[in-house]
Amino acid sequence: MLIAQISDLHVTAAGMRVAGVDTSATLARCVENIGRMDPQPDVVLATGDLVESGSRAEYLRLRNLLAPLRAPVYVIPGNHDDRGALREAFPDHAYIRPGDGPIDYAIDRHELGLIALDTTIPGADGGALEAPQLAWFESALQEMAGRAVLVFLHHPPIMTGIRCMDEIALEASSAARLGAVVAREPRIERIVCGHVHRGIQARWHGTVVSICPSTAFQGVLNLRGDAFDAATDEPPMYQVHYWNGGELVTHTVAVAR
Repeated sequence: MLIAQISDLHVTAAGMRVAGVDTSATLARCVENIGRMDPQPDVVLATGDLVESGSRAEYLRLRNLLAPLRAPVYVIPGNHDDRGALREAFPDHAYIRPGDGPIDYAIDRHELGLIALDTTIPGADGGALEAPQLAWFESALQEMAGRAVLVFLHHPPIMTGIRCMDEIALEASSAARLGAVVAREPRIERIVCGHVHRGIQARWHGTVVSICPSTAFQGVLNLRGDAFDAATDEPPMYQVHYWNGGELVTHTVAVAR
């Protein structure tokens, strides 16, 4: 099974840029690159910060940019997203439940079980998981008994050393409660995230947390700075996770400008 992961797309309205970058153009190049993969991915995960400011116009543009992808696309929000506008833009994505609550869901139709957790807090940059979400997560894992599982969320539960991003990661109590569930479930093969705009991996509670770089722009690797700086000299990137039936192998793909 092949899983393409795109993250931190930051799509804007026409004519707008983020950190001097035409983020729609960089996403289009990544989508085109994924379209040339052979074999094609079985699914595409879009792990948050899909658009820059959560507007309907941005989500319409996002839909058009993702349209060439042939595999099913599963989306989750990040701190730049708006749940209501996201739901309005993707009414045909049946896995997104109606309402105004977190966009959590489980997909069991693929070789790997996929579980999405919505870590966003409306109006905040950091992330959290509420007790009902964690209870639902445990029940979703039980329903996938006997299968390896990949969990995806936007905010990483680990401290990366990039101080400005660690301050707005998954808040500590949520990370601890999530970690307690993960430690009891050796079937969780990987937790994949976004948010930091860099490729980062760490062992965590018996599994691996993998942070995907951005299709828009990477963050400067600065372990002393207090502010996020865009590394505009680095190319847009995405990741491909290859499940061979016993191991999940992650490849990072840089897309030439």
